[in-house]
Amino acid sequence: MATNLAHVLLRRAHTPDTAEHIFNERVVQKPLLLRPSSPEPSARALRRRTQAQRNTRAKKRSSLKPQPLSAAQKRQLGLLEIPKEQTKYDIYAPLHNLWLSYMREILGLERKACVSAASAGQILASADMHGAMLEVVRSRCVSRVGIKGIVVRDTKFVFDIITKGNVIKSVPKEHTTFRFEIPLPAVETEQEPKPLAFEILGEQFQNRAPERANKKWKMHFQPDI
Repeated sequence: MATNLAHVLLRRAHTPDTAEHIFNERVVQKPLLLRPSSPEPSARALRRRTQAQRNTRAKKRSSLKPQPLSAAQKRQLGLLEIPKEQTKYDIYAPLHNLWLSYMREILGLERKACVSAASAGQILASADMHGAMLEVVRSRCVSRVGIKGIVVRDTKFVFDIITKGNVIKSVPKEHTTFRFEIPLPAVETEQEPKPLAFEILGEQFQNRAPERANKKWKMHFQPDI
């Protein structure tokens, strides 16, 4: 009778009783799994299988990518709040000076001193207002009139303004008119040139700053004036 090689190797590593038990449990009685024979899949089935594999791989890759946080998650984590130690007017004063340089450049004040509503209207409507010194001159809420400060956050519907008293005011854009001034470059004259003063309607700025930069503006009648 031929000796099973597995039985011989087990006898070398274990006692006879242990080797016999392992041989019967792991070798002799081990089920042999056979793959049932099946016909060759059709071309349509192969395409479906390939597409399913692609979808599985794409879903796995997308699940590994970090998903952006929702607005509720940002509020919960406090990412939209300005830290208390940063609510100081002096921190944002250099930002206002940088914004003035930015406005002089896009309005072309270094080359000309004449600015009209037709030429500057679309530029102002598309400008980024972070750092602007805004003052509320008209509003349906009388208590907001007179608020003046630097814009620290320009959202879709609200300007967050920090005042000289180190207080952040959230001013809705709707039904509100804001005013800001841009000093003209100094010239060699005895009298200092007056700054350019602009008044903007908050309704025209009810977009996020990146969206306003690419928006096409048209002249139309404003019934709220």
